[in-house]
This record gives sequence, structure tokens and C-alpha cells, in this order.
Amino acid sequence: MKKEETVSRISGTLLVEDLKDSDLIIEAVFEEIQIKKELFKELDRIAPKETIFASNTSTLSITEMAAATTRPERVVGLHFFNPVYVMPLVEVIRTIATHSEVLEAVINFAKSLRKVPIVAKDSPGFIVNLLLTPYLIDAIHAVANGVASIQDIDTGMKLGCGYPMGPLMVADIIGLDVLVRGAHTMFEGHKDKRFAPPPLLVQMVRVGHIGEKLEKGFMIGPIQETRFRKHSSSKV
Repeated sequence: MKKEETVSRISGTLLVEDLKDSDLIIEAVFEEIQIKKELFKELDRIAPKETIFASNTSTLSITEMAAATTRPERVVGLHFFNPVYVMPLVEVIRTIATHSEVLEAVINFAKSLRKVPIVAKDSPGFIVNLLLTPYLIDAIHAVANGVASIQDIDTGMKLGCGYPMGPLMVADIIGLDVLVRGAHTMFEGHKDKRFAPPPLLVQMVRVGHIGEKLEKGFMIGPIQETRFRKHSSSKV
């Protein structure tokens, strides 16, 4: 009964104007800063000054989005982890302009969804991707350098470190195209070579091998395993 009641409150729209009476608007458009800024400008025009704007971005600057509005103190990051219906974590991102009561309201909202909010300052990658991205990049370097097979690298990290998934499976699920964009953003923000996308990753994205969503990636399809076997046999 509770499920039916909840679903009955959900409605869809293709018009931004239909959001004008919202207390909180969470943006989850394509991971491109200019698209997000343009959306926030439009929302800023139609929404009451009390409305809180939140972005679901995983790496992009909340400060830059906030600066596109006339209410930077009411803009935050609200990064839900994928798949949202399974993962309990939400990163709440505050900028130097975010008002404390806005931060508290968003934290309480996350808790009302039975999520676990953690708070981070606005820095490229926030908490999780700041630590996760170099790990995934190192795994891709290991593949490119012929350290071990793709399967053995993932099995090693699962059984050796107790991770539920190996890094290459995680990369496929995230999307290799998403990983490249996020890595570029963090590299530009931190100027740290740990975040630089490996050539192998860039090449895979260029030929459309972007992971689970197209069923072509590290763990899906035979291309990279074949490449590894040829690379290994030539050195024996």
C-alpha cells in the first residue's frame, strides 16, 4: 500500500517550468559542465528564491554551477551512487558559499530516503572518486603493461582485498567513457598525474568499447583478453 501511495505522487514532465514550485530540485543531466550551468540558469529564472538546487555530478565543480545562479548559497552537490536503489551512500557537497541551514536541509532529505549522507568540500572527485579513480587507472595500466590477465587482476583484488568487485568490472559498470571524462576533470583540477587517463582507456572509448552499457569493455567481450594473450606469448 505504501508503494502504491509513493508511486501515485510521482509525475513526469518535459517542461522545466513545471518545476517552479519545488522546494528542492536535483539535477542529473549529462555530465557536462556547460549543460548543467545552462539548466541551473533556467531554473534560477523560474524557481522561488528559497528553492535549493542540487547536482548529482560525481566530479564536476559545484562552485562553478552555483556561480551560474543568483543564489550560490542555496546550491549543493547531492551525489547518489549507482545503482541508486541498492547503494546507501550519498555524497553531500558544500561550497564556500553554501549556507549551513541549506546543508542541514539536504542532509535531512538524504536521511529521509534512508540513505547515508557524508559531507565533502567542493573538490574534483569529492571523496569516493578522489580515491577510486587512481585505483581504477592503476588497474588499467596493469592490463596495458601485461602484468596479468584481466580476470586475474580482478580476482586478485576481490579475494586479496575483500572487494565485492574487481577494478576492471567496476570500470565497465561505471562506463569507460564516464571514467575518461571524470579522470580528465580531476587531472585538470588537481594537476596530478595519478588522474591522467591511460592511453589504453582512451583508445577503448574512441572505438566504442565503453563498458557494460554497450557490452564491450574489459570484462565483456574477448578483445582485451585476446590482446593480453598475444602480448604475453610474444614475451615467452
